[in-house]
Amino acid sequence: MSLRTGPFPAVALAAASLLLLTGCAGATGRAAPADEQKSASATASGPAGQPGPQAQIVRAQEIPALGPGTRAQLSPANEQAVVVVGDDADSNQSVAMLYERDPVQGWKPVSDPWPAHNALLGWTDDHRTADHRSPIGVFGLTDAGGKLPDPGTKLPYDEAAAFDAPGTGFEGEPLEGSFDHVVAINYNREPGTTPLDWTRPLGSEKGGGIWIHVDHGGPTQGCVSLPLERMKDLLRWLDPAKQPVVVMGDLASLSR
Repeated sequence: MSLRTGPFPAVALAAASLLLLTGCAGATGRAAPADEQKSASATASGPAGQPGPQAQIVRAQEIPALGPGTRAQLSPANEQAVVVVGDDADSNQSVAMLYERDPVQGWKPVSDPWPAHNALLGWTDDHRTADHRSPIGVFGLTDAGGKLPDPGTKLPYDEAAAFDAPGTGFEGEPLEGSFDHVVAINYNREPGTTPLDWTRPLGSEKGGGIWIHVDHGGPTQGCVSLPLERMKDLLRWLDPAKQPVVVMGDLASLSR
């Protein structure tokens, strides 16, 4: 299964540029001072000037566009990340990419950028019921479900007719099929339960029911949506043993 499909939207190109900078230049991209170069040369030489073993320093790669505050929310146990970057704080257009953590090399992209939608009015650090903004942050991904059968995920999958999406969206588009496959985002919910569970640990005023679901061609109430085939790819890729998370928000917020 190939996860690399689709063109590179503007935000994705920016992220790709950051990836090149961090991957090629390492920490700063500067040349080492003369004394450091001399020390390195001496270390690489064996007895009587014979070549010795080369010592290599491998710097763990970080996820592009994520600032120190966002990276600090990632646990060492998190080995999979769905990174959703919005165009700006008030935009409902975003781009999703999948990353896996290598124990030596750090985070590596395993998909091309995927087009995505988020909430109608963009993003917020303080999500509230019916504010039409998606919550910013790092959230676990532990439970899935949908109206259609499990496409092959390792996550617990609740197939139920209750995953129904009647009516139309903000742009008049039909919502039918939007919940054919969903992954619950662990914002204000009880992990380990069906996405249909309405327990709200932070209180009902803080909203909930934030999912990754099938895109219906327009902005969402607060969820993130992906094309149907990308949803299937995502479900097959997610592995609970790797404690996957979603990192989501506009570019400026995630870079903090």
